[in-house]
Amino acid sequence: MIYFATVLRALAAMLITNSHYTGVYPTDFIANGGLLGNVIFFAVSGFCLCNPKQSFPRWYGKRIVRMYPQIWIITALYLLLSISDTGGKSWLELFVYPTRFRFLADILILYIPFYVLMKWKAAQKRLGWILAAVAVVHLVFYLFLFDKTYYHIDAAGAAFILFLYGASMLLGAYFRLHLKQFQNSNKVINWVLLAFFFCAYFASKMLFAKIEAISAFQIINQYMLFLLLYFLVRCFAGIDAKLEALPRWIKRVLNFISEITLEIYLVQIGIIPFFAKLLPFPLNWLVLTSVIVAGAAVLHFGTGKLLEGIQLLFKKLRRTKAE
Repeated sequence: MIYFATVLRALAAMLITNSHYTGVYPTDFIANGGLLGNVIFFAVSGFCLCNPKQSFPRWYGKRIVRMYPQIWIITALYLLLSISDTGGKSWLELFVYPTRFRFLADILILYIPFYVLMKWKAAQKRLGWILAAVAVVHLVFYLFLFDKTYYHIDAAGAAFILFLYGASMLLGAYFRLHLKQFQNSNKVINWVLLAFFFCAYFASKMLFAKIEAISAFQIINQYMLFLLLYFLVRCFAGIDAKLEALPRWIKRVLNFISEITLEIYLVQIGIIPFFAKLLPFPLNWLVLTSVIVAGAAVLHFGTGKLLEGIQLLFKKLRRTKAE
């Protein structure tokens, strides 16, 4: 049983949501960790999808069906309820690509080269070298094409962030393909290094944001984040059996959050502005988080029922034609 991936996916949802809680806490410094949540999510995706069995159209189609109905529904609701406007985007941009959810647009792009690599058995055996090649190309782009005059390397909408996301997916695949080496191999040194890179990442993030004179070296921040991700996955893989042995009620909560991660990301954008300052802290946090989880659950299960209904309708139409 591999349970740590479920825990990491739930953690990613929590971190991404927390980073959007500007105005919720007594200080916005606490509303942080979004990019860490993003790379965890990409790593878990790579971990879970590293051995595709289906043809690309079928495999990619499943990813689209998992994401787009929810995107269409929530985008339509935001527009109908005037929660947001088009933002100058065309209907094609809003409902097809890139949509208003850049994070999801990025993963749809990266699914394509990831599938190609994972179907190539020789690439699976040389993932370490491929990660090194990605790092070299990443550095070349940074040195010659990236604007280093100010700190913006972690901007979620920037094309440059795709290098980090792609490397995170490959790292997740590496852990899956070498799972026996890492699963339940719990070492104190890994936790020490995890704590070190956690502090180093957030310290470097603050320094680069505040001291413009060192912005030319901001790529160090992404290296710190990638090393933090590596030791985070390694540490959680090392305690997989302990995570599996958690009390049943905790596992139910983690399983539930993990299952509705996509929907949590989609609904929070429209909910946070209404509840962030409605009540004093921590009541605002409790109400806001409860509404986000409830809204995500409704979107998740409602969309599931809608898709089931559409499938049944198509089956009936086929039977009618056959008769």
